[in-house]
Amino acid sequence: MKFNYCFLKKRFLLLLIALGIGSVLYANNELKLLTDSLRRVIDEKHVFVKEKEDRINRIKCMLRSPGLTLEGEYRINLRLYNEYKKFHIDSAIHYVDRNIEISRQLNRPYFTNQSSLHLSLLYSMCGRFREAEIILKSIKTSELPRDLLINYYQTYSSFWGHYSISVANNLYGKQQAAYQDSLFALIDHTSWDYRMSQASYYIWRDTLKSKEIYKELLEIEEVGTPNYAMITHSYSRLCHHQKKYDEEKKYLMLSAIADTRNATRENASLQSLALIAYDEQNLADAFKFTQSAIDDVISSGIHFRAIEIYKFNSIINTAYQAEQARSRSHLTTFLISTSIILFLLVLLVLFIYIQMKKTLKIKQALAQSNEELLRLNNKLNSMNSQLNDTNNQLCEINSIKEYYIAEFFDVCFSYIHKMEKYQNMLYKIAINKYYDELIKKLKSSALIDEELGALYTRFDKVFLGLYPTFVSDFNALLKDEEKIILKPDALLNRELRIYALLRLGITDSGKIANFLRCSTSTVYNYRTKMRNKAAVDRDEFENEIMKISSTQET
Repeated sequence: MKFNYCFLKKRFLLLLIALGIGSVLYANNELKLLTDSLRRVIDEKHVFVKEKEDRINRIKCMLRSPGLTLEGEYRINLRLYNEYKKFHIDSAIHYVDRNIEISRQLNRPYFTNQSSLHLSLLYSMCGRFREAEIILKSIKTSELPRDLLINYYQTYSSFWGHYSISVANNLYGKQQAAYQDSLFALIDHTSWDYRMSQASYYIWRDTLKSKEIYKELLEIEEVGTPNYAMITHSYSRLCHHQKKYDEEKKYLMLSAIADTRNATRENASLQSLALIAYDEQNLADAFKFTQSAIDDVISSGIHFRAIEIYKFNSIINTAYQAEQARSRSHLTTFLISTSIILFLLVLLVLFIYIQMKKTLKIKQALAQSNEELLRLNNKLNSMNSQLNDTNNQLCEINSIKEYYIAEFFDVCFSYIHKMEKYQNMLYKIAINKYYDELIKKLKSSALIDEELGALYTRFDKVFLGLYPTFVSDFNALLKDEEKIILKPDALLNRELRIYALLRLGITDSGKIANFLRCSTSTVYNYRTKMRNKAAVDRDEFENEIMKISSTQET
């Protein structure tokens, strides 16, 4: 029992080790695929930016619609604000300013407060914190409906979040938390914003609860959307807190890919990935991710992360340039070493060339002799092949001649015997003076037709005795829908007899017509019609017929 227990324990440990190694290999492969995908997406970022610009231009075209009301313009500007918010903040500000002007013209306090909150958010995103705060303080919360009050607390919370990132001081997080608490009291507890805030809140307090919420959000959110990018970025913070660094990288990459594909230029995930790559001494990726993040900041005008980006960009850029310098130094050393080796190889090749040149004349003489012998051998082989072909043809011709001579004599004797019987019958009719019957017999073609039928039948049997596969081989040269189907009691038909005579070497259409008791034009028409039905090249059809084998070939 003790032995079995130890054995099972070892087997269990080995299984755990195998599963651990397998999971590590799978995770590494998944990270590699995601990294490659992120690099490609960054390289193609201009394509996604172009798609975003095209979508914005389509919305702008709606502003030129005839009969557009001020309220209609307001709602179109609102769509443009949402498109530009994380893409080009100056353009977003332009359309929000226009909406504030429209709301005042319409005397709609709701629109005025809504646009003011939008403008405050944009100001805090581009670093104009003083102006953003002035707008927020000017809004009377007691006059706001519930939805705008929720928006107010969201905007104030974002303001303190952006400010704390900009000045790199977490003390302002308390103010942000205070507005988040007010927000939680108003927001629908089933909404996406509440669930996200709840998951973020539990990261530091109840990791299992936080993970559960994130998993639920990921299951219902479509992959690649802006919300998906936000969920995966936030979830990566939980992974970092749990010290699951591979999972953190995975979800940061998923977030960065989604943001880049959506042309979202507030791409915090890229910054985090750049720092991770730097810590892992992967300076190429760190430099690439940082440059992409800086390009987003410059293009969008979203400056609340600018200080953070520029701070570590100088570090990464310096390290990357040093790495490039070391690589160039190594490359120079490698090139010098390679040049020396190549020089030595050239000397060696020259030495070998001189040695080989001495034996070249002998090899050339031997090669010429071999070529001459090979040419003569090929010539002999060709002649032997021709002789074999000629011999086979002669054998076939002799066999056919012998066979047909014997059949010819047999047919002749048979016809002489039939003529003798027919003569005796006519003689008896004439002796008995049955002149009407005699004339009737002489006028009738029944005997001739009967004998012709017998002659053709005998020809068919004799020919198929020599070429038993002629009909199937002939059909193989025709298209499927044009194959010849004989009557049950027929061996050959007229078309097949024409080509049977051709196979026997009778190529004169006049002789073929005489044998088949038809005109030369009929024979020509039959031959033309069959060539048109050929599955092979029509000009090669009759040559292929001549290749059909007889029983004498092996």
